[in-house]
Amino acid sequence: MNSETKQLIASETARSIYGAYPDLWDRFGEKGFIHTEKDNHHHLDHLETAFSMEDEAIFMDYTKWLETVLTSRGIETDLIIDNFDRLIAILPGKVSEDEEAFMLGCLKNANKLLGRA
Repeated sequence: MNSETKQLIASETARSIYGAYPDLWDRFGEKGFIHTEKDNHHHLDHLETAFSMEDEAIFMDYTKWLETVLTSRGIETDLIIDNFDRLIAILPGKVSEDEEAFMLGCLKNANKLLGRA
């Protein structure tokens, strides 16, 4: 995935989250929005690494670490699941078919790991 595509996906995901949860503006402000966009860059970086290594465990380990870090900062696990759901909706058609299938599988399995059945 090129940097322009990554930026597009990260920005669209952050806007979608803050549009759905306007209280995040009150809780975290512009700084929180910028962190959400950066977090999505990190999600995509880890998805790319997992894809290139053909190892979903890389993204699952990242997901466990992410939940620990974000919940310690007052971000609920449900928001992480929601973020991954938004990536699942936004990602299709923006990367190669093989990359898309792998990444969507990782995101769905990460949500299962986080407690979504």
